[in-house]
Amino acid sequence: MNADTDMTTLMAARVRDAAQAGTPLRIRGGGSKDFYGQALAGDVLDLSGHAGVISYEPSELVVTVRGGTPLAELEALLAGQGQCLPFEPPHFGPNATVGGMVASGLSGPARASSGAVRDYLLGVVLLNGKGESLTFGGQVMKNVAGYDVSRLMAGTLGTLGVLLEISLKVLPVAPAEATLACRLPQQKALDLLNRWGGQPLPLNASCWVHDDSAAPGQDFLFVRLRGAVAAVEAACPRMMADVQAAGGQAARMDQAQAGADWNACREQTLPFFARPPALDACLWRLSVPQTTLALDLPFPQLIEWHGGLRWLWAPASAAAQLRRLAAQAGGHATVFRRAAQTPAELPVFAPLSPVQSRIAQALRKEFDPAGVFNPGRMSMDR
Repeated sequence: MNADTDMTTLMAARVRDAAQAGTPLRIRGGGSKDFYGQALAGDVLDLSGHAGVISYEPSELVVTVRGGTPLAELEALLAGQGQCLPFEPPHFGPNATVGGMVASGLSGPARASSGAVRDYLLGVVLLNGKGESLTFGGQVMKNVAGYDVSRLMAGTLGTLGVLLEISLKVLPVAPAEATLACRLPQQKALDLLNRWGGQPLPLNASCWVHDDSAAPGQDFLFVRLRGAVAAVEAACPRMMADVQAAGGQAARMDQAQAGADWNACREQTLPFFARPPALDACLWRLSVPQTTLALDLPFPQLIEWHGGLRWLWAPASAAAQLRRLAAQAGGHATVFRRAAQTPAELPVFAPLSPVQSRIAQALRKEFDPAGVFNPGRMSMDR
């Protein structure tokens, strides 16, 4: 019996014992996303030792790793072959793991153009609440069997099982990249992004923010282009002209500085994220249609995903207002980072509809009938 098989066997035994005793388990890889979700409860089931690359076929654009594999290690391996995870998963710390990446379901600046974590999941090996090892999907992009079940794991915060192995589709790094810095107010920036979205442009990521690091403050829209060299070079002057026609100013950024800024956006180390405006301010994540107009709110905002993701610093007392506005736009609002004094009874995630709630309960009952995995992480009633 090799070390990996032995560890899997030990984890399965521990899950069975926990289910029999009714003892909750908290699945944990690197702990970099412990802040995200409703609550942390249960004895830690540590996956950090269950790491390593199982297989990697660069020519097939497929990699399979164990759940506790450091995310930085996987990205370095892919970079060595000129490949990447196109959805740019945030780390939020040096100990981020691939299992945590899938469990959190979080994607970075390129998500609106390149897709989400779940779109690149080909298959998983899962340890369920009975201590059984289940295989869903596969290691080829044409595989169909169990494909949707694999995708279910993205964003469930470990409430359905332990991710033992994960197979992912990867893509080549784009041959060319450029970032434009544009001075535009929020609504004009959103209007341009909507226009550009309907045109054959290599638009990859965008970020609008009010920069108050100097007086007076300035509104900036940053746009990243990725693709073929000819496509990127042709798009830059065309988009800069569009900005000028809208009454703004545009310039092409130094690539090294732009790369550092996009990484800071992904990891939430930009000044907007690093300096809460008040002690009671929570970081809210509003997911809305890209065509949603500028939100008339008195709270600092940063906008990503071509208008589809609105970050806000607002107190917990604004929950009803924010969730109402998001729902009216056809989206939802999540408390991404809580202030220290945030009431424990504030739901992190927007309440599910009755139909969604029944589906979620049925899935939990099927995968984790004893309710041992990460109880209370997704909602306060479980």
